[in-house]
Amino acid sequence: MRALDGVALANKDYIAEQYRRYKEDPNSVDEGWALFFAGFELATDRNGAAAAVAGSARPQAGLEVSDLVHSYRELGHLVAHLNPLAPKPTGHPLLEAAELGFTEADLGRVVESASFRGAAAVPLRELIARLEATYCGTLGVEYLDIQDKEQRQWLQDRMEPTSNHPDLPREERIRILHDLILAEGLEQFLQGRYPTAKRFSLEGGDALIPLLDTLIEDGGTLGVEEMVFGSAHRGRLNVLANVLRKPYETILSEFEGALLAKEATGDGDVKYHLGYSRDHTTRGGRRVHLSLSPNPSHLEAINPVIEGIVRAKQDHLNDAERARVVPVLIHGDAAFTGQGVVYETLWLSELEGYRTGGTIHVIINNQIAFTTAPDAYRFTRYPSDVAKVIQAPVFHVNGDDPEAAVQAARLAIGFRQQFKRDVFIDLVCYRRHGHNELDDPTFTQPVMYQEIARHPTPLAIYRERLLSAGTVKAEEVEADATDFREILDAAQAYARDFMPRQPIFAFGGLWKGFSWAGEDWSADTRVERNVLEEIAAAGRRFPADFTQHPRVARLLEARAAMVEEGDPIDWGCAEALAIGSLLLEGTPVRLSGQDSGRGTFSHRHAVLYDQHTDARYVPLDHIRDGQARFVILDSMLSENAVLGFEFGMSLANPHQLAIWEAQFGDFVNGAQIVIDQFISSSESKWQRMSGLVLLLPHGYEGQGPEHSSARLERFLQLSAEQNMQVCNLTTPAQYFHALRRQMHRNFRKPLVIMSPKSLLRHKAAVSTLADLTDGTFQTVIDDVGVRGAPEAGVVIDPQAVTRLLLCSGKVYYDLLAARRERALDTAAIVRVEQLYPFPEKELEAIFATYPNARQVLWVQEEPWNMGGWHVMYRRLKRILPGDRTLAYVGRAEAASPATGSYKVHQAEERDLVLNAFAR
Repeated sequence: MRALDGVALANKDYIAEQYRRYKEDPNSVDEGWALFFAGFELATDRNGAAAAVAGSARPQAGLEVSDLVHSYRELGHLVAHLNPLAPKPTGHPLLEAAELGFTEADLGRVVESASFRGAAAVPLRELIARLEATYCGTLGVEYLDIQDKEQRQWLQDRMEPTSNHPDLPREERIRILHDLILAEGLEQFLQGRYPTAKRFSLEGGDALIPLLDTLIEDGGTLGVEEMVFGSAHRGRLNVLANVLRKPYETILSEFEGALLAKEATGDGDVKYHLGYSRDHTTRGGRRVHLSLSPNPSHLEAINPVIEGIVRAKQDHLNDAERARVVPVLIHGDAAFTGQGVVYETLWLSELEGYRTGGTIHVIINNQIAFTTAPDAYRFTRYPSDVAKVIQAPVFHVNGDDPEAAVQAARLAIGFRQQFKRDVFIDLVCYRRHGHNELDDPTFTQPVMYQEIARHPTPLAIYRERLLSAGTVKAEEVEADATDFREILDAAQAYARDFMPRQPIFAFGGLWKGFSWAGEDWSADTRVERNVLEEIAAAGRRFPADFTQHPRVARLLEARAAMVEEGDPIDWGCAEALAIGSLLLEGTPVRLSGQDSGRGTFSHRHAVLYDQHTDARYVPLDHIRDGQARFVILDSMLSENAVLGFEFGMSLANPHQLAIWEAQFGDFVNGAQIVIDQFISSSESKWQRMSGLVLLLPHGYEGQGPEHSSARLERFLQLSAEQNMQVCNLTTPAQYFHALRRQMHRNFRKPLVIMSPKSLLRHKAAVSTLADLTDGTFQTVIDDVGVRGAPEAGVVIDPQAVTRLLLCSGKVYYDLLAARRERALDTAAIVRVEQLYPFPEKELEAIFATYPNARQVLWVQEEPWNMGGWHVMYRRLKRILPGDRTLAYVGRAEAASPATGSYKVHQAEERDLVLNAFAR
């Protein structure tokens, strides 16, 4: 028999029509439907005689009751009381009894409750009441987008028997009340003492505090050992104080103007961007480490970073089940719907190389952006609707009901731990003040804010609820609030007297033993020949049943010969040797990017595919037993989220080399927020180091404006305070040592490499094995003609040099070829391999080496207003001897990085070379 169509089963009108036709003539419907309806009728009326005796008392069951239950499960949230500023919706046409096939007379009849777990055989009126209590109260649920039957049933088993209300003992309700006292008390204290300071108050969304507290407590019970939080600035200070327990006196000293800790470096950040971490012991005695990562005002940008941090922690703990470390992201409603990185991050969550086992998403739904109303920033009913892309359950909570928030949190963490999937909590609340406390929201939302002014606070509502139930006495509540106020008073006095500063967490956990960078950035990166031979040999070994692509097999054989026979080593080989050597030293390596397994330019072939089965094999992951793991991923077509994820990986584990590769360097600007707000500035703002490597294919080869430039100038403009390394390398050996140098120092800095394209196969852009076994990274490379290298074509006498060409990257080989053609021995070509940190001492030594080179030229491929010229000009002028001139050679200024005409490109390149050697 053909299986019934799942889509058809979800269409009640279609089912009703099929059933009508079946009743008229069973042969008129498909065999599958005929069997379905026959079985259904048999199940609902097994004994006709018994039914006749029972008469009208017989429980009634059928498609109508099943449709009733299904409709409430699907649509109940539409009439739930979710908005604290509005009355409960009066009903929905699709939930009317008549629409579902019932009359007024049917309401008193006893019916079977079908699959509903909250009742058995009850009067229809009572069944409807229980369905409304479960799905139409202050907690609405969307979960029928989930196609997994087990997940649906898990939720129904936990929601329906209790009408989706938590059964809380008295002490639990008092704890919730205490959380609300802390939340409101802190905000009111700050408003009274610092009325002109921005704090992005939580008021109106106070239920967030008991919600997060429940996630932590229940998470500990379910085996969670660490929670990593990412949050926008709405309510962030409250979360820091009342969830992560950042000392009140430290927070208040920041309001008083405390500076960074003495051991901190850089410029710091505003108080509502800072992070914090601590070890928490739950009420059940479980230890859960809590950390809130610092983040910028670029809303939602933190999302992929948190996911990367969590994945790195899980991998380090060998947490294959992804149950021990849980990410929690706190969003704003407008940003969640408006920022594309949200969608990108959700998409990553379902990809094996980026999965973290499910994220708890909490949307603080203020029902307003800065001044923009919801109908102007989203077209959907809820800000959480994007969750349907990944079939995640969504719990919509009225922010005035903290018990509903607690129930949502319990369901969320339970579901996440059971199924390792994302879960969403839409906390529908309001913002008592403007976007910040200095902003007047009545300019743009006068009616809304009139209602907010009249509306009692969540604490006042819950206080009255517990007083009415006799759960607590008024004097007990007042005493709790008074005690907390005294705590804050004492904390402020302490803050003013001692100005405590937030401790620096830079060197805890996996970062123990590291330090801030000093003056010496060098490292011993040499590798013995026999180790390199072992790595190269791994490219020849495959599983016995593996059918290799013949061209790839020849490439890997050639690489082995490069090492074993001393042939010139190319870029692909040098990279494999660098990564392999790190793996053998116990350093795991992770490389991700678009098409990175093969390489955009078919140069890497780190991942091999069986030509008959598509089976995947990674030779570098099989060099020897006991080596570290090599993870190489072809990422989704995203720069922003993927780079953010890899940055997070690098933050969490400094013992792993994390590399992100752009398909072309031009596309890196799709992740500009990550570069600006995190990679270039995280150490200065938040004292967080990263050793992330960016490989950005760069070079002018006539491929047009979108495939030529990685925007070197932007990275140099961002470079200051020794924040990162920016390199434009010219040899495979330099690349080899640069990668290894990242992991052979006791500090970490981002490394941005303008990686090669045509140089990957350039016959002159090769290195010797000795360059790897005996060499080191050079920030500046002197003219090879000085030592008589044959590729120079001339022998350079430094005393006879009158013109000094400084360059970086691919243009070096163009200049070298042109000088060789001219047999010119009075012009030296010096390569600046590392543009930042600026190699001041090395260049001073170069200037001293060529005392008669009065003419110094900076030569670049990029237009005048791009590339390294403007930054290098200022830095070179500071160290250039007074008798030297400094001039520019390169393309004219341009709005676009490169021409779209190959002929024009060639003409520009000829002119560039001519100008470099013009007399």
